[in-house]
Amino acid sequence: MHLEGGLKLTLGQASSAGAKSVNEDSVGICVPQEPTLTTKGAVAVIADGVSAAEAGKEASDSCVTGFLSDYFSTPESWTVKKSAQQVLNALNRWLYGQGQRFISSEKGYVCTLSIAIFKSHTAHLFHVGDSRIYRLRDGELEQLTRDHATRINSEHAYLTRAMGLDVCLDVDYRAVDVELGDIFFLSTDGIHDFISTQQLCDTLIKASDDDGVDNYEARCAELIDMALAQHSKDNLSCQIIRIDAMPQENASDIYTRLTELPFPPHLEPGMVIDGYRIEREIHASSRSQLYVVTDTTCNERFVMKTPSVNYDDDPAYIERFIMESWIGRRVDSAHIMRVLPDRRDKSCLYYIAEYLEGRSLGDWIKANPHPNIKDVVAIAEQLVKGLRAMHRRETYHQDVKPENIMIASDGTVKIVDFGSCYVEGIAEIHAPIKRDVVLGTAQYSSPEHKLARRPSALADQFSLAVIVFEMLTGKQPYEQKLEAANTPGDFSRLHYVPSYHYNPHVPVWLDAALRKALSISPESRYQDVSEFMHDLTHPNPRFTAELQLPLAQRNPLRFWQGFSALLLLTELLTLAYFLK
Repeated sequence: MHLEGGLKLTLGQASSAGAKSVNEDSVGICVPQEPTLTTKGAVAVIADGVSAAEAGKEASDSCVTGFLSDYFSTPESWTVKKSAQQVLNALNRWLYGQGQRFISSEKGYVCTLSIAIFKSHTAHLFHVGDSRIYRLRDGELEQLTRDHATRINSEHAYLTRAMGLDVCLDVDYRAVDVELGDIFFLSTDGIHDFISTQQLCDTLIKASDDDGVDNYEARCAELIDMALAQHSKDNLSCQIIRIDAMPQENASDIYTRLTELPFPPHLEPGMVIDGYRIEREIHASSRSQLYVVTDTTCNERFVMKTPSVNYDDDPAYIERFIMESWIGRRVDSAHIMRVLPDRRDKSCLYYIAEYLEGRSLGDWIKANPHPNIKDVVAIAEQLVKGLRAMHRRETYHQDVKPENIMIASDGTVKIVDFGSCYVEGIAEIHAPIKRDVVLGTAQYSSPEHKLARRPSALADQFSLAVIVFEMLTGKQPYEQKLEAANTPGDFSRLHYVPSYHYNPHVPVWLDAALRKALSISPESRYQDVSEFMHDLTHPNPRFTAELQLPLAQRNPLRFWQGFSALLLLTELLTLAYFLK
């Protein structure tokens, strides 16, 4: 996969106990190697243990070391926000639990925490307590966080929010743009409560001309000495990070990097590429080709996917093709096609996936015009497991359709083809080229997909519901007019016809679940595909109650339409009677 890299930082940090015997502050910075620097970013963390909690030092140390360790263990496909919040919630629960163990001795594990994560062209800030994050830009210093503290008098204040203070964590999150030369400054209250904003600004301006870690650490020590000289009696810690370079490649640079591997030649049965013998072509389209291949070193069969030469000069297409294998290697599920890691150096652009003996769901639907409802639900259940595995990684398939679903000979259902996937974590990485957008298949696409709205898991849920409807009835929902709808007006005029209208064996409660998942408005669907699956297998009492309501309450519009039609018919019959 193409990852542009290019982020470079100069940074330094320092921490001192100051006038205290124990330093309860903790600081940490991690700038990983590529490609992790691009997918996850560089991280600066600062924490201030609350002295009154007795275990403040343990709390601050645990937060800094725990976050730097666990954040980089989260999936690369996750956004910075989701990754950080997952880790912070886990850390907070652990701190709170530790504090509850020692509640009789008042040994609380409580600390402030401020985090800056630099990814691509954005700084993601997370903050709780009264440590701070500032940004110096063009000679002006701006405080980017607000203190979660209430001041009692000129000398005392108490925290209203902190790590480990409560089982529920409320963390401020903010994403700010990053420019070349920006300086970010993180500090605990032992420094910023005793140094004026002007003194801090002047020192950071000097740092803008410094080079090297040693100089930046000297600047941090200078600020600590300055605060001590102005009677700081607290622990003192700070970090300075300057943005020296950002991802700035142009489209030509991108193309050069993406085309390091050439497109493969025209492939014929019997040809051997990198130890893979071509057996036969099983699919070809304007965008790609699929071949059954045999690994000559172990005699195993696989599938090779190759890009279409129609796009050999299109960097956006090439990046998306490379993304397919990147996604397939990171989603682990028995119901997702497995993409193999490269076994040997490649001479051209392709990827290898598992070979599946079986048939597509489209063929299954044609062969089963009157399926057993239990079989349909069983297939849907496997599809939900596959989609949940993708959604847990903030990855949305965006082209769920019968042709992209395989039923293996042992009955296992697998979702294939990642050519239309959207990955939240990759979407936040800046690209100097317009990324390739592949629209899903019209008759299975959600309304928001066609209207070019932000991708989400709810769109995959809609596509899944279309497929379940089709398996049960052999028809498309909305009187088969979904494919032709393209505007908000088109979608507002669509009429849902219950699945039991076409197949009387479908329970009314099951259709109610389908109707909800097929809502035109994504906000009206289930929050998660697992909820949809539950209602496909368990009658929802709420749906049952709604179905028992009189038509006038359940569907007032339909009731009055019917009433009006009946009234008109009565008048016509009366008129005909008197005209005899």
